[in-house]
Amino acid sequence: MKKLSFLFLLIILFIFSPKNLSAISGIDISEFQGIIDFNEVKNSGIQIVYIRSSASFSYIDNKFEENYTNAKNANLKIGFYHYVTARTIEEAEEQARFFASVIKDKTTDCYLAMDFEVFTGLTKEEVNAISETFLTTLENLTNKKALIYSDAYNAANVFSEDLLTKYPLWIAEYGVEKPETKYAYLGWQYSDEGRINGINDNVDLDEFKESIILDDNSPIPKPELKPEETTKTIYYRVKPGDTLYWIARRYHTTINSIVKLNHIPNPNLIYPNEVFKIITNYDYNTSSTIKDYIYIVKRGDTLTRIAHIYNVSISNLVTWNNIKNPNLIFPGQKIIIQTLNNTDLIKYTVRTPITLQSLSQIYNVSVYELKEINKNISNYLMIGDIIYLPETYLY
Repeated sequence: MKKLSFLFLLIILFIFSPKNLSAISGIDISEFQGIIDFNEVKNSGIQIVYIRSSASFSYIDNKFEENYTNAKNANLKIGFYHYVTARTIEEAEEQARFFASVIKDKTTDCYLAMDFEVFTGLTKEEVNAISETFLTTLENLTNKKALIYSDAYNAANVFSEDLLTKYPLWIAEYGVEKPETKYAYLGWQYSDEGRINGINDNVDLDEFKESIILDDNSPIPKPELKPEETTKTIYYRVKPGDTLYWIARRYHTTINSIVKLNHIPNPNLIYPNEVFKIITNYDYNTSSTIKDYIYIVKRGDTLTRIAHIYNVSISNLVTWNNIKNPNLIFPGQKIIIQTLNNTDLIKYTVRTPITLQSLSQIYNVSVYELKEINKNISNYLMIGDIIYLPETYLY
C-alpha cells in the first residue's frame, strides 16, 4: 500500500510540475516544409507556430503569406523570425528594417526572433555588435519585444553575457532532457526531425514558455523611413574593363561602400560577370529587365500552383496584383506575373565559405534552381568555387 501511495504521489508531482504547467508545444517552419494543413497541425497539439518571414536584405520566404494566413485561420499562436546575414552594423540595421517592412500590418502573438547562425569572417565582438544593432532597431521599429534564436554552443561561446541578459534566448539543443544554459530562455527547439500530422516532411519541434506570448498583439506598424532613406538598391554585373573606381563614380557611391557591402578582399581585383550589390541615392534611369505577363486563372487554379509554374513567390503575386485574400481567386481573373527578359547566367566566385542555402537567400533564388543550373554542386561552398546565378538586377 505504501508503494502504491508513493507511486501515486510521483504521478501527481509529474503532472503538476512547473515544466508541464508552463510548456507550450510549438513548431518553426519555412518554405521547406511545403504545403501545410494547419488544422491538422493544431489537432496534433501544436499551439505556437514560428514562421520564417524573410532572410538577408531582400528575400521573402516563398510560403510566408500562405503560412501566415492559414496558421491564423487555424487559430494558432504566431511568431515571426528573420534569417540574418549581416556582416556590419549598417547591414544589421538594414536587415532589421527589411524584416519590419515584411511583417508590417500583421499581428504577432510572440516575441520577434533573430536567427543569426553563420559568423564566417566575424569576431565575437562583431557578432554581438551586429546582433544588438539588429535587435534594438527591430524593437524600435515594431514596438514588439525580440529574442535570439541560437544553438547551445553559440549561446555559451559566442553571444555575450550582456546581450543574453538583455535579450532572452530561443535555444536549440537536441538529445538532452533540458537545455544547459545559465541564461533565461523562452523557447527550446529540441528536435529538427519531428513528424506531425499536417506536414509531410521533417519539422523543428519546440517547447515554449508562456512568457514568450506578448501582452500586446496589435498589428505591427509600418516602419518609418530614415530622412536619408531615399536610396535604391541594385545588383551590378561587372563588365570587362570595369574598376571599382569607375563603378563607384557611375552610381554616385564610394569604393569603400561597395567593398563593405560585397566583402571584397582586394578592391584592385574584380572579375567580369561578378555581381555587386550597390546602394545609391542618385536618381538615375535604369533599364529594367522586367516585363509583365498576364495569366488567366483557370478552374482549379490556386496561387500556390501559379507561383510554382512561373517560379515566383506567392507574396510577389499578392503584391503585383493587390490580392486581398491569397486563398480566393476566380476563373477568368487576370494575374500579372513579372518575368525577366534576360535569362543569362552570371558567374559568381565564392569569396568566403558559405552554404548553398545562405547563398540562395542572399540572391533571392531557390536552392532547387541553383542545383538545376549547377549540376553536382555541393551544399557547402568554399573560397574560389564558381557558381552560376540567374541574372537579376533589382530587388
